[in-house]
Amino acid sequence: MRNRFVPAAIPTVLCAGLIALATNASAQLHDPATPLAVAAKVALRGEANSIAVREMRIVRKNDILVVQADMSNMGRTDRTVFYRFKWLDNVGNQVGDGESWKQMTVLGLGQQTVKSVAPTSAAVDLRLEMNVEPR
Repeated sequence: MRNRFVPAAIPTVLCAGLIALATNASAQLHDPATPLAVAAKVALRGEANSIAVREMRIVRKNDILVVQADMSNMGRTDRTVFYRFKWLDNVGNQVGDGESWKQMTVLGLGQQTVKSVAPTSAAVDLRLEMNVEPR
């Protein structure tokens, strides 16, 4: 049996191509009109099904983070959204016990604002986890 010569550049090119595909696939999970800073805070579980988080406002009041996020339904049919906020400390670990899932209906072509307050002052970042029911 002969040894085949595989140039070192081929695996590198293949890896770069796979990374580009993975990056494009993950970027397509969020609506293109959603700012990247907002999309980075959203953890989508499954398909978005016409729901987009277009704006997120985060402020620190009395040393506690407070967030408001606007969910927009880009479709004409009502959607049921399950969501919760996950609060993170300065190294990315979860702070507190975690919120329970909440359920909300976003009317067709409508918008809903969701709000939350961090459990402690140790929270410096967050993720909005969402699951949108298909109709």
